[in-house]
Amino acid sequence: MRDRYFRRQYRDNGLPMLNTSSLPDLIFTVLFFFMIVTHMRDVDLKVHYDTPQGVELQQLRHKAAVANIYVGRTEQGDYAIQLNDQLSSISDIKNFVESERSKMTADDQPRMIVNIKADRDTPLGIIADVKHALQQAFALKISYAATEKDAK
Repeated sequence: MRDRYFRRQYRDNGLPMLNTSSLPDLIFTVLFFFMIVTHMRDVDLKVHYDTPQGVELQQLRHKAAVANIYVGRTEQGDYAIQLNDQLSSISDIKNFVESERSKMTADDQPRMIVNIKADRDTPLGIIADVKHALQQAFALKISYAATEKDAK
């Protein structure tokens, strides 16, 4: 009888069971990490824009120093400018730039870039008016959003 006991013990030499007692702590730590790092979209788009395609594109490096201006079509079909969550006019751009600049840190303020996300069919006159208003607000670094052109 004693031989059976020892034989069985040596026969069941498989791997020990995995200890999962710390698994809930690990899961909550990873969940907390992603909750801290993830940025939720904070602007509800009220204009529709189809981004134009470009060939020589560059990524924006300092995302904290970027202010977005959206130019596109509303549901009625006319072109409008959106600053943050509201439709605005050209005269509101200067106040928008000043408020966005005041939200930035002192290091990011000189690097501020205004990113214009405009519809590909937007009349050039609207873009020129936006650029002129940005020039009056001393926002001289401007970038245009585009998608990469498909290589055919």
